[in-house]
Amino acid sequence: MTLNRRTFLGTTAALAGTLAAPAVLGQSRPRAVVIGGGAGGATAARYIANDSDGAIDVTLIEPARHYYTCFFSNLYIGGFRSIESIGHSYGTLASDYGINVVHDWALAIDRDAKTVALSGGGSVPYDRLVVSPGIDFKEGAVPGWSLATQNAMPHAYKAGSQTELLRAQIAAMPEGGTFAMVAPPNPYRCPPGPYERVSMVAHYLNEHNPTARILIVDPKETFSKQALFQDGWSRHYPGMIERIGPDFGGDRVEVRPDTMEVVIDGQAESVDVCNVIPAQQAGGILHQAGLVENDWATVVPATMTSVMDENIHVLGDSTRQGAMPKSGFSANSQAKVAAMAVRHALTDSRMFPARFSNTCWSLIDTDDGIKVGATYEAGEDRIEAVDTFISQVGESAETRAETYRESLGWYDSITADMFG
Repeated sequence: MTLNRRTFLGTTAALAGTLAAPAVLGQSRPRAVVIGGGAGGATAARYIANDSDGAIDVTLIEPARHYYTCFFSNLYIGGFRSIESIGHSYGTLASDYGINVVHDWALAIDRDAKTVALSGGGSVPYDRLVVSPGIDFKEGAVPGWSLATQNAMPHAYKAGSQTELLRAQIAAMPEGGTFAMVAPPNPYRCPPGPYERVSMVAHYLNEHNPTARILIVDPKETFSKQALFQDGWSRHYPGMIERIGPDFGGDRVEVRPDTMEVVIDGQAESVDVCNVIPAQQAGGILHQAGLVENDWATVVPATMTSVMDENIHVLGDSTRQGAMPKSGFSANSQAKVAAMAVRHALTDSRMFPARFSNTCWSLIDTDDGIKVGATYEAGEDRIEAVDTFISQVGESAETRAETYRESLGWYDSITADMFG
């Protein structure tokens, strides 16, 4: 089915001056606060505000004034999109939905006082809190790499300036140069998927630097859609891409940003561009609030409520997902379940059984799109897959082109669903 705004929506049922003191329920509107303005947070804020018809006071805390989607950011690297086309503002959420958009960093959550401290000073009180901060990197995950070296070896895993930097470095590669990727271990945020990124780098180099090579250093035995990607690479980019898995040292790697070297199982290799994607964990504010165990926040699937605090909902990449991947579509789907639970808790509106969906599209080359996805339901302890689907090796060119067109319609639909 081709997804457009109508079909997509049909399938899914600035703070000025000083901040007010906490209100008393019964004397003013209940307060919902959302931390993080990505696919999970922006969607949750919009659905809480819109579907409560003004009965709930909604505040969205997000430091960036312009949000760049991780999904489709690889297509910018490949030359299929402009950076402007993946950027979005929060103006409509404020003007059309009455959401109080606070452009500041949320520093800490005081679960006893039910407040969120801001880096600019002051705090925001809440009756229900939604936290959707995305991922952070695990310190020391790739020896030799840190956030201090990210300009030499970009991660480009939080879309925006890092994505632009990586594309500029690829464009400046010498003829016949080497692009290296240090791929992440499971679980990781996707998109921007590492292997779609490899495809888009290969597409760019095939057009502008065809004698260049791509080296993937990968700690995983296998990866999602592996047969589809490898088939596509052999058809479109023969001889350009080499992957080193754990059997050959892909799990024993360090980097030397000063000399632009990747050391694989003790052997140093000079590279011209190195995209380091470290191991990942839940966003730092969840660690600060004591809502994380074993790197991720565990939630009650039926409501996306933290198992550690019934007044806090956690969405998206920071959660222990069960069968769902860490994707923007997943976060958007989970946000609607959480918004329904927040409205129920604060206004006694009706609750429906939680249903989730996800599709991850990837582009291998021009009009060669592939996808994987599923529908899900809330199990007792985890989100469970109900129906799954995946593209197949050997599909017709028209099927692949239709898959790509479907992804374009989905992009327009989900960003409208997020930002109004």
